[in-house]
Amino acid sequence: MPPSAYPELSHGVVLCIDDNQNVLECEKAFLETFGYTVLTASSGARGLEMASTHSVDVVIVDYFMPEMNGQEFAIEMRLLRPQAPIIMLSAAVDVPEQALKLVDAFIAKDHLSSQLLPVIAQLHECGSILPFSYDA
Repeated sequence: MPPSAYPELSHGVVLCIDDNQNVLECEKAFLETFGYTVLTASSGARGLEMASTHSVDVVIVDYFMPEMNGQEFAIEMRLLRPQAPIIMLSAAVDVPEQALKLVDAFIAKDHLSSQLLPVIAQLHECGSILPFSYDA
């Protein structure tokens, strides 16, 4: 998919949070290819610190992380920046419904490369944040 596929999204700031450094590096490289500025954090606490000092257009967070999981992060992020869209990722299928209700979208990690940009575009087009799942 060429960078021009989603021109309205270029130059946005994305905060990616995952305890797996390899996943973070892949997300960063992929999103930078499409013109994003990508901030990374290896924990929910570090992600909250970054969100408190940087303006972010979208947050991508893994569900399963030690110390603070994606659900706990989403609760704190909603208090810190209520309007920031949150996309939750997971390699597992057993993410609790209450966690999914806190975020704007869910993507299974095995669909990340094909679904991340369309989900970000959909959130951008909506203008308002509406919860939905994109795991098909």
